[in-house]
Amino acid sequence: MNRLVRLAPVLLAISVISRFVWAFVTPNGMNLVDLHVYVEGSAALLGDNLYDYTYSVQTPDFPLPFTYPPFAALVFFPLHYLPFTLVGVVWQAATMIALFAVVRLTLSMVLGDDRAAEPRWVRIAMLWTALGLWSEPVRTTLDYGQVNVFLVLLAILAVRSSRWWVAGGLVGFAAGIKLTPAITGLYFLATRRWKAAAFSAVAFAITVALSYAVLGHQAATYFTTLLGDADRIGPVGSVWNQSLRGALSRIVGEDVGQGPLWIVAAVVAAGLAVAAWRAIDRRDHLGILVIVQLFGLLVSPISWSHHWIWVIPMVIWLVHGPLRDVAGAKFVACYWLVTVTVGVPWLLSFFQESIWTIPRPAFEAWAGAVDVIGSVLFLGWVAYAGRINSRSVRRSDAPDPHPSA
Repeated sequence: MNRLVRLAPVLLAISVISRFVWAFVTPNGMNLVDLHVYVEGSAALLGDNLYDYTYSVQTPDFPLPFTYPPFAALVFFPLHYLPFTLVGVVWQAATMIALFAVVRLTLSMVLGDDRAAEPRWVRIAMLWTALGLWSEPVRTTLDYGQVNVFLVLLAILAVRSSRWWVAGGLVGFAAGIKLTPAITGLYFLATRRWKAAAFSAVAFAITVALSYAVLGHQAATYFTTLLGDADRIGPVGSVWNQSLRGALSRIVGEDVGQGPLWIVAAVVAAGLAVAAWRAIDRRDHLGILVIVQLFGLLVSPISWSHHWIWVIPMVIWLVHGPLRDVAGAKFVACYWLVTVTVGVPWLLSFFQESIWTIPRPAFEAWAGAVDVIGSVLFLGWVAYAGRINSRSVRRSDAPDPHPSA
């Protein structure tokens, strides 16, 4: 381990260079289909047809529409004035830098700022980043030119800020770009940061108001017609969708929607999340944040594999966090490290006749629930481990009934 730590800068450099080689040498390395949607879709604002735009150059079987809130188009709009190749290279480099920042801040939340700033821990952050670049969530985020790592970084910066208006503002801004970060508001409620929770809603409302003021009917189209339309986002039953709805649909053989089966599964997920939250120390802000984000990924109609960036902070918490010595921590961490490094949805996609076809053989359907199973495993283990740890702490703090003479 010490040798790996010493070699961390070299290993990170090799990982970054390899990532760029992958991008420029492999046939699909610079497809960046989602970045095309961000850049070219936002340019459609000029034609007053943002939500009629689709990108199909690399995705003829599913022309990709602009599915994000109108505020996102305002944020991305300046990018269309730059050469796309330049935007793509800078975007990938910025994503890698943001991932390193996510890892550094995650370690700071686990260890404290001073200890995390020690040279050894900075090098350990480099090791986690080098590995994380090849995990499926980050790998696909880079391949598609997705925005996920930046949104995770904003959420972590938000919860680390002691200023309610900064914390709430960052979450509201992130939700204005992509709705999924809004789940972070539950973290503020769980930690009783009422002002931050309220202001996150206010900040999001400001992004909506600004969108209406600038874009008019284009904003109205999104919020009155398109919001909540999962079918427009993509094929719910595709193996790339790792939400509860996606996993259940593949097992049943048809889209379960938000019917009784999904409701039962969502209630169970909520119960596990609450049990995990109640079991850990209220000062363990990273643990609470990871629990909230996993719950959000589970209950969202669509959680593509590249949405699961939160696996990186979760595994770091398991390996270095306060419950790392409780039995099972290494097993849960290894489960996630193996599945995201191998890329189970990616492997299963080769056996998927079509992204629109839901019926699948039972083995593939259950294997396609890999992230849901891992989330249940994690939340259940935290609920158990937190209670075991609290009992051992209470016993160690209790006075010795038979003190030595």
